[in-house]
Amino acid sequence: MTDSTASVQDLKDKVQKFCDDRDWDKFHNAKDLAIGIITEASELLVQFRFKSEKEVETLFQSPKTREAICDEVVDILHTVLRFSQKYGIDLATELDRKMQKNGVKYPLK
Repeated sequence: MTDSTASVQDLKDKVQKFCDDRDWDKFHNAKDLAIGIITEASELLVQFRFKSEKEVETLFQSPKTREAICDEVVDILHTVLRFSQKYGIDLATELDRKMQKNGVKYPLK
């Protein structure tokens, strides 16, 4: 499965199965998932903290560091997908809605 072949629903289903197989529902309420999103985002930030733009670009050239960055991005995505799966959030619909609001807030010049 790749970005060009997977739907958001495919990804939500994959995350749900993974969590169901481990009986994680008891750990995944809205508060704890929201905490998880910010925790995982903080772990991504650690990769870039105190780095110049040039140093950041170099990070993506190293397979080991690139993998660590990708791991953190996917941890964030996993938690967002789980949150939206558990609480019936249609991400595509909500993205469109929010982009319309952003278009009003940040109009083209």
